[in-house]
Amino acid sequence: MKDEIPQYPTDGILDLHTFHPRDAADVTREYLRACHSDGIYRVRIIHGKGTGALRATVHAVLAKSPLVNFWKTATDSSSWGATLVELKPRIDSGRA
Repeated sequence: MKDEIPQYPTDGILDLHTFHPRDAADVTREYLRACHSDGIYRVRIIHGKGTGALRATVHAVLAKSPLVNFWKTATDSSSWGATLVELKPRIDSGRA
């Protein structure tokens, strides 16, 4: 699993359709860490509408992540098929 994440572009958009649902929680956690590390603080997670199980998995990860400032369901045409996330800014030690 960890070998797959660095190859996925950290552009602030994670489409979970390209992963197996059982990997969704791990992929989401790793993607958030990668974005945070790269200074990307606004993330769009596409989980689809379906039954809502994948959305629930993503929201459970977001609720437990210390990197997440807040999240909300997308308000554009994707509606509840995507979640918008704002990460907390990284605090670099040694900087004023």
